[in-house]
Amino acid sequence: MLLKLSSVAGGYGRAQVLHDVSLEVGEGEVVALLGVNGSGKSSTLRTISGLLPVWSGEILFDGAPMRRTPEARARAGLAHVPEGRGIFGSLSVRQNLRLGAVARRDEGKDMQADEDLLLHALPVLRRKLSQPASSLSGGEQQMLAVARALLARPRLVMIDEMSFGLAPMLVSELLQLVARLREQLGTAFLLVEQDSAVLDIADRAYVLAGGAVHASGTAQSFKESDRLVRAYLGSAKT
Repeated sequence: MLLKLSSVAGGYGRAQVLHDVSLEVGEGEVVALLGVNGSGKSSTLRTISGLLPVWSGEILFDGAPMRRTPEARARAGLAHVPEGRGIFGSLSVRQNLRLGAVARRDEGKDMQADEDLLLHALPVLRRKLSQPASSLSGGEQQMLAVARALLARPRLVMIDEMSFGLAPMLVSELLQLVARLREQLGTAFLLVEQDSAVLDIADRAYVLAGGAVHASGTAQSFKESDRLVRAYLGSAKT
């Protein structure tokens, strides 16, 4: 198992947010982490990436305890695309993209080949490499954020609310991009979402509520149980 959380608790200061969270992501797998706002989804990703401390429980990456700092975790093969994308608007698209290479474990070997592959999959970015990132649309910035994470050649990419604020058609395009990149690169993805459309490309899913896992199973089983999705997300599409 590539990533394994066992009974993880954590939070901010003295405020506990996560309660006994256990989940797994296999090599090359797409896993969805579903839940409404305030359910603990983003806090789970921040804890995995080292931005929040683990109060109790254990996080294993490739069978070994997670390294201490976020930088060490990135170099071990973990990439985190936060909500809000983290794009530097004053830098060009190419400069933003190449920031991802800082965490590469191969010291830049084959970086150009990886960049070419990503830009082939994202022709809209290839046409705008010299433009400031601030000139991109919201969907294009999300594509750039995902591409930047992948240029680090990670083993696991965690994406927080990729669909936030985007039109359904663009959300569908981004999800299909993730599916293609998983097939081409063998990268695993942990996708935090409120939009149940993520189930179309996911292998498995977990539902968080109140900082705890309340349901888990195959993505197909969630899609076939519309009542379960509505109970936690409010509607089949949000």
